[in-house]
Amino acid sequence: MDAYILEILFGGFFVLLLLGAPITVSLAGAAMGAFIVLDKNPIAFVQIAFTSVGSFPLMALPAFVLAGALMEAAGISKRLVDIAESLAGPITGGLGAATVLACLFFGAISGSGPATTAAVGMLMIPAMTQRKYERSYASAVTAASGGLGIIIPPSIPMVIFGISALGMNPPAEAIEKFGAFESLSIPKLFVAGVIPGLIMAGSLLVVNYMISGKRGYRGLTEKWSTDEIKTALRRGVWSILAPVIILGGIYTGLFTPTESAIVAIFYTLFVGLVLHRELKFEALFNSLKTTTWITGRVLLILFAATVFGRLLVEQRIPATIAESLLNLTDNLYLIWALIIMFLLFVGMFMETLAAIMILVPVLLPVMYMMGADPTHVGIVVICALSIGFQTPPLGENLFVASGIGGSTVEEIVARIHPFVIASTIALFLIAFMPDLSLWLPRMMGY
Repeated sequence: MDAYILEILFGGFFVLLLLGAPITVSLAGAAMGAFIVLDKNPIAFVQIAFTSVGSFPLMALPAFVLAGALMEAAGISKRLVDIAESLAGPITGGLGAATVLACLFFGAISGSGPATTAAVGMLMIPAMTQRKYERSYASAVTAASGGLGIIIPPSIPMVIFGISALGMNPPAEAIEKFGAFESLSIPKLFVAGVIPGLIMAGSLLVVNYMISGKRGYRGLTEKWSTDEIKTALRRGVWSILAPVIILGGIYTGLFTPTESAIVAIFYTLFVGLVLHRELKFEALFNSLKTTTWITGRVLLILFAATVFGRLLVEQRIPATIAESLLNLTDNLYLIWALIIMFLLFVGMFMETLAAIMILVPVLLPVMYMMGADPTHVGIVVICALSIGFQTPPLGENLFVASGIGGSTVEEIVARIHPFVIASTIALFLIAFMPDLSLWLPRMMGY
């Protein structure tokens, strides 16, 4: 029955895609077909879809999208982009590089891939198009860079990983073989994500530089200007303070990462209305409309993907695949390679938070038996799933960038594969070199 259901789910999904059905309809249609074959009550389909948006961490998505929209209206995003552009300077493909840097800055505020894509994309996609960048390429750079939002702290998926893994102690056999394991905590995960996030960003910068050189996308200026950088930093001081306040509040325990989304909104309103005085009522109303449209589009995909993923779990398909892969060898590097490829595959079809909650109980005990540090495992899992934001068919960042930039998802996918390959190479580097994740937490006393 498991194999039969697998054929219905994936076979139905790909057939509907080939017939030209939207991603949401393809996922939902395949899931409904499996429901009928399994003789399940179709009402459960709606119930699962509805409850998929009831989780507390997921509430941060519309809040962060609204914060991103408000930051554009309040002048915060523009100042962050100005800082990124001044730092990019004469680099070939300067606006593409500025997009990556802006996503790094905004990732320290949003904690969400789609929200980062939305906030930065609203400014950078039109700016790149005006500078003669191909629209689909501009959308692809933004969609690829948006995944940094869940690696650079604060990160909602890191919180979910921490919650899923905190109750899972190393097996006695693993402790006997490798000794005591370092403890896992959510703040430690946040700190551990900084260097891997910079490495993932660096891989995107390299690809953007190479492609921009071939296509003739010039830098913004002839040379770096110290005065321009100082001016951008001075004008953007309140923008830079946003991640400082949000991260400081999280690290000191004043609020949770989800609550930080609300803090970001109120901080943005204060800066926009009192300090910058650029936030107008019409812009505020447009921000609410934009939030409703983008969130609704992403959540429709999430509805269908959650039901699809639930069926996979009920049939134990992810667990069976994972266990089969890990039973092939006891070589740590080969196991990492198998896990990464599996996570990349899962990220194509399953929402990030659901994938973490489903796979952590399967993967973490196995990695304990291989002597892997749980914090390092968490960072690799998050980085792998961040690539899922830019890979079809689920790829939320693709849909957000498509909605903002006007290119079709197919056009963006045709331009994004070099970034996916570069991100995957960076991911293998992070997985094979644990100190890239663990050095900074150890330096800070974790």
